[in-house]
Amino acid sequence: MVFLDKMIEFSDTQDYRDFLKEYYDRRKAEMPLYSYRMMGDKLGLDSSYLYRVLQKKQHLPAHALPAAKDILALSGRQAEYFELLYSAAVTKDKNKREELMAKALSLRDVHLHSLQQAELKLLENWWIPAVRAYLELNGGTVNLKQIAKDICPPITEEQAKEAIDTLLEVGLVKKMASGKLALTDAHLTVGGPEKKIAVRKFQRQILGLAADSLENTPVEERNISTLTLSVDQACFDDLGDMLKEFRRLVQKRVDGAKNPDRVMQLSMAFFPVAHKNK
Repeated sequence: MVFLDKMIEFSDTQDYRDFLKEYYDRRKAEMPLYSYRMMGDKLGLDSSYLYRVLQKKQHLPAHALPAAKDILALSGRQAEYFELLYSAAVTKDKNKREELMAKALSLRDVHLHSLQQAELKLLENWWIPAVRAYLELNGGTVNLKQIAKDICPPITEEQAKEAIDTLLEVGLVKKMASGKLALTDAHLTVGGPEKKIAVRKFQRQILGLAADSLENTPVEERNISTLTLSVDQACFDDLGDMLKEFRRLVQKRVDGAKNPDRVMQLSMAFFPVAHKNK
């Protein structure tokens, strides 16, 4: 399994509010009773104002900046990066904003590992993670013709080779003395806006495959259902938490699979299709 939605890192965002939103979501996952009021108390804000900040409809007031850095445990270069992002966001001077962002990005570049094009290739092509999972099913045996045929939908042998080469380059598989490939626990280093763009491309591909499966995959080999729901904000937040918990349970169950015999893709999408007339 390759998971693309790890906790955000120091360099993964160009909006300071993403740090605060990730912090809130993580605390909520750890402690379901955690609330906007509880976080707002630490920042000296009421819950409704904090909610608007996390939704990027308001900015953090300057007096809350020290408390924000404190709860996020930011220090040194990370704290400076956060402050620069904040200053860039609240300034009305375009030239000043560009200057502040340039300073922030220069700090990020010092922190980042070198950007690896192979990692971006992995993130934006659905069939590369699929090939990695396929290798696990088949004991690491490399047969490009068979791999290309067995991936659903089928890929070319050239794509299969590119997938193997990419997985080797980023360290997600390694060669064994037997000639087979073994999966590793390596993690991706690429971050920032390039990663977000690549992940969005990957997700678009996966949702497209889900749509295609309605026509191309027998009903007994898939499970697709949809719901159209009317919700308020509290219900929306609760359902988001439930989806995160469900994903955690899925990952736990998959880890316990004794004899995997297929590679499945699970997609969860929760998005608006109508808004109330305000």
